Amino acid sequence: MARILVIDDEESILDVIRRILEWNGYEVVAADDGSRGFASAQKQSPDAIILDLMMPIMDGFQVLEALRTHAETANVPVVVLTAMQAEGLEDRCHELGAKGYIQKPFEPEQLLEALEALSPA
Repeated sequence: MARILVIDDEESILDVIRRILEWNGYEVVAADDGSRGFASAQKQSPDAIILDLMMPIMDGFQVLEALRTHAETANVPVVVLTAMQAEGLEDRCHELGAKGYIQKPFEPEQLLEALEALSPA
């Protein structure tokens, strides 16, 4: 069973993602802000991370940068899941190391497909 860390400050989004992933056989760890999410990534050794960009304390960009600069989290694949819209945003996320990008609102299949795409063939 793959362990997925979900970092999002919206409780309703965390609940929806948790249900989708657990129904599909994933173990889910959740964090409600970027700072807690980064700490969880270091402690929990997730197989992948789903990351919101707009959060208090430490935003998603800061989390991506922190993940990539620490040995224990540098290779954990990240899927960005965001409502933020800006030209070049997806490219910026990929430059910071994100392996996937999904725009909110999203369909459950998009999330599952993004996670499946992270697995080596």
